[in-house]
Amino acid sequence: MKDWIEQNQITEVECIVPDLAGAARGKIMPAAKFNDTTTLRMPQAIFMQSVTGDYPDNWESINPLDVDMILQPDPYTIRMLPWAREPSAQVIHDCYDMQGNPIEFSPRQVLRKVLGFYSAEGWKPVVAPELEFYLLQPNLDPKNPLLPPIGRTGRAERSGQSYNIDAVNDFDPMFDDMYDFCESQGLEIDTLIHEEGMGQMEINLLHGDPLELADQAFLFKRTVRESALRHDLYATFMAKPMQAQPGSAMHIHQSVEDLESGENVFSTADGMPNALLLSHIAGLQRFMPEAMALMSPYVNSYRRIVREMSAPINFHWDFDNRTTGFRVPDNNPKSMRIENRIASADVNPYLAIATSLACGFIGMKQGLKPTEALRSSAYDQPIQLSRHWYDSLQRLADCKELREIMGDSFIEVYVAVKEVEFDNFLNVISPWEREHLLLKV
Repeated sequence: MKDWIEQNQITEVECIVPDLAGAARGKIMPAAKFNDTTTLRMPQAIFMQSVTGDYPDNWESINPLDVDMILQPDPYTIRMLPWAREPSAQVIHDCYDMQGNPIEFSPRQVLRKVLGFYSAEGWKPVVAPELEFYLLQPNLDPKNPLLPPIGRTGRAERSGQSYNIDAVNDFDPMFDDMYDFCESQGLEIDTLIHEEGMGQMEINLLHGDPLELADQAFLFKRTVRESALRHDLYATFMAKPMQAQPGSAMHIHQSVEDLESGENVFSTADGMPNALLLSHIAGLQRFMPEAMALMSPYVNSYRRIVREMSAPINFHWDFDNRTTGFRVPDNNPKSMRIENRIASADVNPYLAIATSLACGFIGMKQGLKPTEALRSSAYDQPIQLSRHWYDSLQRLADCKELREIMGDSFIEVYVAVKEVEFDNFLNVISPWEREHLLLKV
């Protein structure tokens, strides 16, 4: 890293850690000091801070002292910070306690823990995230509704533009910056499309190692927001930013390879789904209800779960069926995979990938059997996904299988932080309540 910093004439380094919300926490320091620093510390409490900036009342019971943790840079994650005015770098750090043990509730460590279970079985997961987001006009007052963006035509979108090339080209200057920023960071973008919502876009990342792809998704979110701000736009991964518009998701394509041979363990030699793939699907069906609080982490996330609005409403699976929660695309033996369509775009990518792989792993280990492939529209079936945030938290807290594979301490911290956010939300009275309840009940 020291050689790389000197070769690129880096003047400043951002030392970053993804928190529970997937935001970048950390310290910024001159490059010379970064090269000379042997120990960089931050309080463990950064993982106990809610998205509102509050802490659980009982956070002392999770960690009785407000102690420090040691940050260790991962040299494989050092990248340019392309939007900085002077040559700057960013590097993702892992977190350890003073005895050198990993911080179990660090999102990066949670994903590593899940991957360790696969490795012990001689398996290696492969993932490819798809990230949906909205471009919006700047919104300086949170009380005002969000508005679709204005591109080079000078007009805002007023209708859905699914797969419309011209609608994407309307924001070419912003996307040119985004592509340049991604290239300089080594973020491997596959495709860009316009989704169904007004100003809604989707970026697909190339498939690869789950930890590396989680890093890329984490950095991509920062990148697209910075690119948009340069062009007087907001980019948001909020799950449901606009009323009557589709929500945004992070779809996760996932497969598993044999560590020694590199062969896809989900496929027969003639390209048919095998028992391991079906058990993986069954694990997703069985444990995703308990994991919804991780895949839909905020009150707003559940507004996305609406029939006929491009989001799954149940846990059915099928071949090449985008109405189901779990889709098996048309594959060849090498790329046989499952697309998990449950997660909303506001997820922490480390936790969403870890959760999806954990559920599938339990199904493979237990030899679970899935339901029959649906072979019809899942929108014609009853809603199965939880539509209430607090109920989802209780199911997560009570799931011993997810506690075992993701860690007790992580589940305790996550649930405590999310309960703070839920209580904070309950203090807010919405316009709907004033409109319909003030004088009618």
